[in-house]
Amino acid sequence: MRFHTRKWVKPEDLNPNGSLFGGQLLAWIDEEVALYTVIQLENSKVVTKYMSEINFMSSARQGDIVEIGILVTKFGKSSIALKCEARNKMTRETIITIDNIVMVNLGPDGKPAPHGKVEVEFVKDRLKDY
Repeated sequence: MRFHTRKWVKPEDLNPNGSLFGGQLLAWIDEEVALYTVIQLENSKVVTKYMSEINFMSSARQGDIVEIGILVTKFGKSSIALKCEARNKMTRETIITIDNIVMVNLGPDGKPAPHGKVEVEFVKDRLKDY
């Protein structure tokens, strides 16, 4: 799993218990997975179709640094399936895991469209001819 994004837990991210609000963490994850998918599929029109069971394993507090990791598990015809983990950057303690997130590639008409991808590509490899 590659950890791409780091988020600093700020006062506005906290719930009444003084820990990271789960909805905020899920918003960060949804955005990170969407950005990752846009880059992988080379299409800015993608949507979240499905998130499996969400397992909160620990919490984060103000000042903690949360990092979000993503692993592609499958390429479908018009979709991509991913696994996600968010953890405390300093302690490496897992905060949340999501075993299956499905993102769908959309065509100009807003309907699912084939993306033609079969494996993870890195932008640096796409640019080596330049």
